[in-house]
Formats: sequence, C-alpha cells, structure tokens
Amino acid sequence: MTRHAPPAAPERAAGAAGAPVPADRSTRAVALIVASAACFGSVVIFTELAKRGGASLATTMAGRYLAGGALLLALGGGARALARLPRRRVAALILAGGGGQATIAYLTLTALDYVPAATVAFLFYTYPSWVAIFAVLRGSERVGRTRGAALALSLAGILLMVGSPWERALDPRGVALALAGALVYALYIPLLQRLQAGVGAVPASTVLVAAAGVIFAAAGLLTGTLSVQLAPAAWLWIAALAVVCTAIAFIIFLRGLAVLGPVRTAIVSTVEPFWTALLAIPALGQPLRPATVAGGALIAAAVLLLQRRRG
Repeated sequence: MTRHAPPAAPERAAGAAGAPVPADRSTRAVALIVASAACFGSVVIFTELAKRGGASLATTMAGRYLAGGALLLALGGGARALARLPRRRVAALILAGGGGQATIAYLTLTALDYVPAATVAFLFYTYPSWVAIFAVLRGSERVGRTRGAALALSLAGILLMVGSPWERALDPRGVALALAGALVYALYIPLLQRLQAGVGAVPASTVLVAAAGVIFAAAGLLTGTLSVQLAPAAWLWIAALAVVCTAIAFIIFLRGLAVLGPVRTAIVSTVEPFWTALLAIPALGQPLRPATVAGGALIAAAVLLLQRRRG
C-alpha cells in the first residue's frame, strides 16, 4: 500500500461522468471495490466475535474507528499532512464521515428492533438502486441497459441470499428505518467521492474514520457502555476491525470509487453480503445454503456484466 493516494480529481471526472476509462484501470478499480466489500463484509462477523469476548457495540465501534484512524494517520504522514488540508474540507469530512457513519449505523441497527435481520439486509441493499436514481436525477451518470441489467442481477442475488423479506407482517417503523439507512448511504457514496477529490484517499479516510470514532466513544460514555476491561480475544477482533475493516477498507474503497463513480461502485459492492455469508461458515459455524451460492453467482454475473464493454 502506497503512502500517498494518486491524484483524485482526474479519476473523479472519469468515473462520475461515465466516460470510458482504460480497461486495465477499470479492472483494477473493480478489484479494489470487491476487496473493500470483503473487508466491510467482515464487520458483522468480527463484531459478533468481539461481543462474545465481552465488548459492547459502542466499545467495539469506538475501538475500531479510533485505532483505524491512528493507523491511517501514520500511513498518511501524520498531523503535518492533515494540517496542510483546507480547513473547510476537513470540517466537511468530519461532518460527512463521522455524522454519516453514525447515522447509517443508528438507522440500520435500530431497524433490527422492529423487523427481522433478513428484511433489514434486503431493504438496506436497495441502496444501489437509489444511487442510480439519484445519479440520473442529478445528471451525473447515465444508467443504460447494461447497468440496469447488472443492477437487477445484483438485487435478485441479494433477495436469494436473505430470503423473502415479506414472510410476515412487518412493522412500518422498521421498514422506514432500514430504507432511510439505504437512502442515507446512497447519498453518502457520491458525497465521499466529491469530498476526497484533490485530497487523496488516505487523508480523507483518516479524518472521517477518526470522527466516527469520537462519536462512538462519546455515545459509549454517555450510555455507560464504554469499557476497556475486555478479554484478549475481544481486543484481537477489535484490532482486526481497525486494520482490515477500517484502514484498508476505506483506502481501497475510495480509490476504486474515484475511478468507477457511484453507480458502478454501488453495484459491485453488493458482493459484501455474499462474503459475509461465506465468512460465517468457518467463523460462526453457519451452514452454506444453496440459495447463498445462487445469489452469489448472480452478483458475480452483475460484476462481470459491468466489465463486459469497458475499455
């Protein structure tokens, strides 16, 4: 991993406008988004393992983001590098990063109090559709037949994996919260793309991750759920969250996003729930269902379809 990110502004222009990019560059960007989806898809598993070691959700998330921010600070050249960033951009990253991460987490986790996890998963992963709709409304990207077909394939794959979200009567509060989480995330992706332009993936990730850590730590202190008296296993999984699911994940996600743009990034990111299901087999002892394999195949087909005419 390099210490500094490549120039972000030209990449943003290529991805956001939908202009063709060289095939090798596009392929590398897709690989980065797939890798970031695997990193983010590990969050649920690592968090569950940390909780089994006695860590509360607030402690786990605060440790994840604060330690991840410290690691990113070291990778990005330290405080001097951040001091050179425009203050307005730093303030925007703090609000978008910390506020956005906290809002998305609050909405989706609170939705679990009212509706089943499968329903929350399905409703949240409608966010690629919302990304596409918002892009069309803004005129920032075109969503033609190829992208539309890839979007349909990815949503069908997710529906296969999580099962029907309408198996029983649903509490409208849970549905509203899960959809709100999807909408916020759909707005969050293009916002991050704009905020990192001219800044670079590492400095941008450092600011937004550290801000999220401060918010979770403050929430833990206010609710009395923040604790450092944890089993060594819990600290190990928190460290894995900080390194793999935060520092590495945010850097490679932002670099891929700068090339692909929000719509393609959102569709490729639907690899995430498939990876979560695969990782749950060895980590939590959960079985591999045929529907999971079929859903993953549809998502893989969507990613390959997006690459069919690139370059």
